[in-house]
Amino acid sequence: MNAEELLERPDTTSPEAGRVALKFFFNIMELWGCTPAQQRVLLGGIGNTTYHKYKKLPQVRLPHDTLERISYLMGIHKALRILFSNSPDKAYEWVHKANAAPPFNGQSALEYMLHGRVVDLADTRRYLDSVRG
Repeated sequence: MNAEELLERPDTTSPEAGRVALKFFFNIMELWGCTPAQQRVLLGGIGNTTYHKYKKLPQVRLPHDTLERISYLMGIHKALRILFSNSPDKAYEWVHKANAAPPFNGQSALEYMLHGRVVDLADTRRYLDSVRG
């Protein structure tokens, strides 16, 4: 069972769902080249202690907010993989490139998402979904 399937199942509060979600999160953060500070913001502004605990990929019941954030990141990752199916590296670079389109208005998607609000992740996902059609 993969991370997306676990998060879409009714019991997203299980410790195993938390571990799988964190594994996905840290894998995509490595591909995107995000710093630990950026990762903590994307997870909802978690503290250093919690971040290092999560890095060990424990079986943990993640807060709803954290699961929601990771779910949006999964959707963003999936949309980018579809949009850049012929060039996966470009999918990972896209988050760092300036984008004139709303809601980014000249910022990169990562800069926009680093405002730290769940809606910033949701906006990014909606934008990519609209580009996909």
